[in-house]
Amino acid sequence: MQFQVSTASHCRSSSIHAARPFTDCAGFAGLSSQTAQFGGYTLTSHFQPIYGLSHQRPIGYEALLRSKTESGAPFSPYSLFGSLPADGRSRLDRLSHRLHLRNYLGVADERSWLFLNMTPEVFLNSRKAQEGRFFANLLEELGFPPHRLVIEVLEEHVRDDRDFESAVAYFRDLGCLIALDDFGAGSSNFDRVWKIRPQIVKLDRSLIVQSASSRQIRRLLPQVVSLLHEAGAMVLVEGIETAEEACIALDADADFAQGYLFGKPAPEPCVSDETDELVGKLWATFEDNWRKDRKQHKEYLSPYINAIGYASVLLSAGRPVAEACASFLELPLADFCYLLDHEGRQIGVNEWSAEFSPDKDLRLAPLWDSSGARWARSPYFRRAIENFGRVQVTRPYLSVSSARLCITVSVSFKIGDRTCVICGDLRNP
Repeated sequence: MQFQVSTASHCRSSSIHAARPFTDCAGFAGLSSQTAQFGGYTLTSHFQPIYGLSHQRPIGYEALLRSKTESGAPFSPYSLFGSLPADGRSRLDRLSHRLHLRNYLGVADERSWLFLNMTPEVFLNSRKAQEGRFFANLLEELGFPPHRLVIEVLEEHVRDDRDFESAVAYFRDLGCLIALDDFGAGSSNFDRVWKIRPQIVKLDRSLIVQSASSRQIRRLLPQVVSLLHEAGAMVLVEGIETAEEACIALDADADFAQGYLFGKPAPEPCVSDETDELVGKLWATFEDNWRKDRKQHKEYLSPYINAIGYASVLLSAGRPVAEACASFLELPLADFCYLLDHEGRQIGVNEWSAEFSPDKDLRLAPLWDSSGARWARSPYFRRAIENFGRVQVTRPYLSVSSARLCITVSVSFKIGDRTCVICGDLRNP
């Protein structure tokens, strides 16, 4: 197949017109759109905005290929790539890179990123001298700064071999950023994050969809984001289509968001005033929901906080654990109470509520006896010691004693001159 780049322009309906500058998008002016011919197909660039949730503005755009037949009918780029042998896919991919880079030039904000996808063949072969020179020369020819380029690596194509690591190293040494795409789909695992150390991890849309339908997954999503942050990666949530999904991304502390809610792919890399207004409304909704959730959470926990505080007073006065914790164990979601010494060792056995006892489930038999167990690693112990006399509340976590999701309230107090911590576990609603 023969291919070439030609100059044309696109209106918002994506039809093809004679060359004209982009003049209807804030921040873009004096740039004529480029098209490319590949065999009998006309190729064009579309750009989808990627929003910085804290910045409340686009921080970059993902370049997406669009193709049409000779008759002008849209033709799926995936089908076009799929119809080609490996060398044909590589030539088409390189042509699309030139097209996208040229079309992205002229952006007034010279700091915004361009997210660029690559086929596995082109990406893996970039480590080779000829392929590597092609890409470096292309950037130099077009005057495109490599630090504005984010190379997207499909998560499913991460391999445990030197070829892949060499390809990542090539683009990193060139000055580009690396984004691990579609994380959370298929056989995702954090080993791939440790391996390539991407600056950005793009969470697959399936995670946000599941979070919207499952409270448990929604609670876990912030932990996934936090772990990725600790691994040194910024987090981008893909496929945001509703305000609810956007609020989930905000609540999870994701850095960036992409999806139809913020803007569909379009020939011009720009956003509308309506999108900027939408982001402001999302933040207002998020803040309002956060205040309501915090108030409800505080109200529902209040009886358990008061009861564990009262238990510490009774224990300081020398009352037995069972008597001191009776009021806590009578509450509807209470599971059990336990007493720890100043080193986090459990004193005695768990005091269980009448509604729940571990011996009802024989599978948990190895966990029944926790006397003498050391819980010094646990946040409920450490925080209680650090905040003497003030009741502490954990996030939901899996209890090793009950093998189900729980919340622990705890408080430190004195029995004579000894510091102890009384803890109460309640089921997470």
